[in-house]
Amino acid sequence: MSIQEEVLEKVLEKSVEQSNNEIVLYNDDVNTFDHVIETLIYSCEHTAVQAEQCALLVHYKGKCTVKTGAYEELVPRCSKLLDAGLSAEIV
Repeated sequence: MSIQEEVLEKVLEKSVEQSNNEIVLYNDDVNTFDHVIETLIYSCEHTAVQAEQCALLVHYKGKCTVKTGAYEELVPRCSKLLDAGLSAEIV
């Protein structure tokens, strides 16, 4: 096996291991738009515009992916959403 093949194999292995997960936020009839927007800004570090767009998507489509990344990075963010009374899960 050549060095180039070994390097390519290692890169492919790393890209498979680093699969991204998503936090999906679901619509509910309890939380206000302002609460959802403020929580997304705080929990997911969204801009105000990004948070508003996600809130609208959740309202009209029923769900929206609000953050992607490694599972370990998403757990505390999803916990913040849940603690704020929002309905979310990591997929």
